[in-house]
Amino acid sequence: MDDITLGNVSITRVREYFGSVEMTPETFFPEAPKEAWDDAASWLTPHFLDSDTNIVNSAIQTWLLRSEGRTILVDTGVGNHKERPYAPVWSHRETDFLAALARAGVGPEDVDIVINTHLHVDHVGWNTYLDGRQWVPTFPNATYLMPKDDFDFWNPENGHQPLLGRGNQNVFEDSVAPVHRAGQTLLWENSHRIDAGLRLDAAPGHTPGSSVLTLTSGTDRAVFVGDLLHNPVQILEPDANSCFCEDPAGARATRRKVLGWAADNHALVIPAHLGGHGAAEVAREGEKFAIKGWAPFTPYTQQA
Repeated sequence: MDDITLGNVSITRVREYFGSVEMTPETFFPEAPKEAWDDAASWLTPHFLDSDTNIVNSAIQTWLLRSEGRTILVDTGVGNHKERPYAPVWSHRETDFLAALARAGVGPEDVDIVINTHLHVDHVGWNTYLDGRQWVPTFPNATYLMPKDDFDFWNPENGHQPLLGRGNQNVFEDSVAPVHRAGQTLLWENSHRIDAGLRLDAAPGHTPGSSVLTLTSGTDRAVFVGDLLHNPVQILEPDANSCFCEDPAGARATRRKVLGWAADNHALVIPAHLGGHGAAEVAREGEKFAIKGWAPFTPYTQQA
C-alpha cells in the first residue's frame, strides 16, 4: 500500500522515480565507513544499493498529506522537461507524476499547500510545468512554503557558491522564481505552524534553509526530514553526511538532534529519498541509532 494514517492525518507516497543516482557509496557518503555498508549489505540490496554495480539506489517521491481539510504536498521531485546540463540523470525527464497524483485522487488545482523542505533540484521540480515556452506554477491554488534562507542562498542574484554548484543550474530560474513572481510563495523563517498537527522548523546543515516537518496527531508522531537522510546507513552512522551537505558540522548536529527526538518520541522518520518501505522507526543505540522497524508502505519493485 502507499497510504497510512497517523492520528487524523493521512499520508500517501506519490512515486516519480526509483533507481540509480549514478554514485557509489564512497562518493555519495564519503564519511560513512565501509564496514557500515558491508555489515548492512544483506538488507540494503536492492532498495538502497545495487550490489552488482556498487551504485546507490534512491527514490524520488512526494508525500501527499491530507490534514484538517487541506491537501498538502511535501517536496515536488524532479519535474519534466527541465534542462539540467550538470545533472543528466534529472535532465529532460518524461514521467507520469501528475497521473500518479491523479491516481491518489488529487488534481493540480486541488493542492492547497506545497512544502519545499529545501530548494535542491530534486525537491522543487514539479513546482512548475512548461506551458508553451513559459514555466508556470503547477498547482495554481497552492501556497508554496519555502525556507527564506534557502531562497536567498540559491537566488543567483546573491552570488553564493554552493557545493552542489552547477548541479543546481537553472533550478531557481525554472522552478522557484516563476512561483514567486506569481505571488504564490510564503518565505518563512525559523518555524512555521501549518495547522494544529503540522509544524515546519529550520534544520540547517544540508543547505542553509533545510527544514523538517513534524506531525503530531493524537498519539502518533512523524518527522519528514527531507535530505537530512538520503540512505538508512546515515541512521546507523549519524555523523556521515552526503557529499552535498553545505555545512558538514551543522548537518551532523541537526541529524543527531532530529533522530534523537524521533527515537525519544517514537516518531516515524520519513526522508525524501528512501526506497524500500520509505520510512523507519529508530531507536538509540549508544552514541548512534538503530532501525527498529519500517513503515508499511509497499516497497518499490523495479527501477524507473
